[in-house]
Amino acid sequence: MLANAIARRYASTMTICFIDSPVGRLSLEAEGEALCAVRWTNADEPPLDTPSRVLREATLQLKRYFERKLKRFDLPLLQHGTDFQKRVWAMMRDIPYGETATYGGMAMALGSGPRAVGMACGRNPIPIIVPCHRVLASGGKEGGFSGGRGLPTKRQLLAVEGVVLL
Repeated sequence: MLANAIARRYASTMTICFIDSPVGRLSLEAEGEALCAVRWTNADEPPLDTPSRVLREATLQLKRYFERKLKRFDLPLLQHGTDFQKRVWAMMRDIPYGETATYGGMAMALGSGPRAVGMACGRNPIPIIVPCHRVLASGGKEGGFSGGRGLPTKRQLLAVEGVVLL
């Protein structure tokens, strides 16, 4: 499923790797030896270099995740954002595989509002690995999702983890 890893080196510290996944073609980006972005893409680029160590490991861990063999990612991450966004993203990393949280519940824990949490989720630069798909609206409703095909991709990621939305 995850095949055709392609990498391109930008300057001396930025590396990009393209992989095919069950939720679409992904671009994995690293700065140095830390993963800094996962994006959905349609890029079809020829190999220009070998992926960095962190991108090879991210590719392997994503493959294992989609095979339902990995429940928690263990990668060095570099997330560029505000202090509030970083707190939201850290909280998302603590949501266990196969479980969900709500925007409201997270907002209450952070002393903020659900809309601010939702906006931080939407700006998450490392979806799937930092599992914004596990955050739902009140009452178990889907809420939103900015990656891939939107809500169908969110449902697909939750289904990988055994979560079925009503």
